[in-house]
Amino acid sequence: MSIDVIFKIAAIGILVTVLNQILIRSGREEQAMMVTLAGVVVVLMMVITMINNLFTAVKSIFQLY
Repeated sequence: MSIDVIFKIAAIGILVTVLNQILIRSGREEQAMMVTLAGVVVVLMMVITMINNLFTAVKSIFQLY
């Protein structure tokens, strides 16, 4: 795992937070919630990919098929 992934997740979090605050202050709470959910889904997809790579590496190390 590289440090780049942590910076990507942090950047997504900052972007989602800023967009969420802008949308809430303009009276669009529903869209703010959708932006937040989209950010969470994007981060979860990144984490799931990393977990998949981890399990693949463990399977290849122990030669489990």
